[in-house]
Amino acid sequence: MTLQQPVTHLAFIRASRGRSAELGMRLRDLLEPSQRSPGCLAFSVQRSQADADLWLLTGSWQDQQAMSRYFASPTLTLFGDLVQERVVASMDLHTFD
Repeated sequence: MTLQQPVTHLAFIRASRGRSAELGMRLRDLLEPSQRSPGCLAFSVQRSQADADLWLLTGSWQDQQAMSRYFASPTLTLFGDLVQERVVASMDLHTFD
């Protein structure tokens, strides 16, 4: 029997020039549906104090399976839209257990 342990993801998201406010609004739209996702322990969106174009998206999940289900959910189609619309300049995702 494998013991399930909580996992966390950190996504550093850089807005394209002049689009940080728009990115922030759209990332905040993820808060409620993400927090209601099965297995979500915590979810937050924060803007860097030192770099107005840098955002941090943090999620803590009950286990790896819960996080994987979330990443495969329709809620995250937003990221594809943000990239296609060139609102996002770059994203760096890390997971921790």
